[in-house]
Amino acid sequence: MIYHLSEYLREIGLDIPGQGLWGYLSFRAITAFTLALLISIFAGRRIIGWLQKKQIGETIRDLGLEGQMQKKGTPTMGGIIIFISLIIPVLLVGDLTNIYNILLLISTVWFFLIGFADDYIKVFRKNKEGMSEKGKLILQGLMALAIGLAVCFSDDIVSSTATTIPFVKDHEFDYGWLAPFSGPWGTYCTWFIYVLMIVIVITACSNGVNLTDGMDGLAAGTTAIVGVVLGIFAWLGGNVLNAEYLNIMYIPGSGEIAVFMSALVGALIGFLWYNTYPAQVFMGDTGSLMLGGIIGVTAVLIRKELLIPVLCGVFFAESVSVLLQRGYFKYTKKKYGAGRRIFKMTPLHHHYQKEGIECLINKPAKALPESKIVARFWIVGIILALITIALLKVR
Repeated sequence: MIYHLSEYLREIGLDIPGQGLWGYLSFRAITAFTLALLISIFAGRRIIGWLQKKQIGETIRDLGLEGQMQKKGTPTMGGIIIFISLIIPVLLVGDLTNIYNILLLISTVWFFLIGFADDYIKVFRKNKEGMSEKGKLILQGLMALAIGLAVCFSDDIVSSTATTIPFVKDHEFDYGWLAPFSGPWGTYCTWFIYVLMIVIVITACSNGVNLTDGMDGLAAGTTAIVGVVLGIFAWLGGNVLNAEYLNIMYIPGSGEIAVFMSALVGALIGFLWYNTYPAQVFMGDTGSLMLGGIIGVTAVLIRKELLIPVLCGVFFAESVSVLLQRGYFKYTKKKYGAGRRIFKMTPLHHHYQKEGIECLINKPAKALPESKIVARFWIVGIILALITIALLKVR
């Protein structure tokens, strides 16, 4: 709103000191970060108090993890704090006519509502299972499909099936190379493959963050690291000079995503004020599904979705650990009559928190403190972020 007001005043010839600053992407990104951080910290305390008053507490199942039962009753649905702290700065300083901002705002609200509905069922209807997995996947898939169709066919987005990939010249990969046909059928097949990949990436990211949200500060801190990298990519790729100098894809208008991601990182850092160990509030599915959706949509919009397995390696490992554990347990149960485990417990972060269970991977033998596990996962996330940035220069 402030950005558009500034543009309007400039058009009518009214010059106010400092007005020109709103035209700079860097200034608006810094402003968005600062506003989101302050809103998250100051509004967060009031929201936590409201959640406590409404007795919106986390229901804990005893899984034999150290310190687990002490978290019972801690306010959940803290994703509301992140949502408010993100949306307000973007509405104030973002370009609301930018197609990338529009898509991110719509998808943010959509994934927030999915998570909110899931938490509402758990907390108020006392159904520990929440929304069914199938129901969540369908709703996530619908938004991912809408994003895919918008990326492919919107007049405001450059129509291309090219994306970024490391280790090759110019870092570009075209999904058309995967089409088994040529001519019109090849074109249709290319768009189908591209949209299918977009749906997979967005739904996988949303659920990956959701699985990672199991320790104080783990999901929020790791997402903030990813958000910084995506913001840098958006800022560089949206500037023709930077893109040409670094030999990366130039995506007109995508620089505005940097403002959005700055607000997201600010909101997450403010949220960590209350979410680090011992947490005063949990984000719940209200936050985790939303954060994963934002990461997936952003990666798709800036054509960096194939870098997700590296950049979001923590989320990727958490998701794979669950899939491997389930698959191996079912296989061994069918073959030997009793299910066996690869990890002590999944998602992966709980493997390091558990002891006394026979499994294929017994290291570490003793359980680690939760705060140490979270810190080490953050460090891994930072390393993966640096590797992802470095990959842009590897040919």
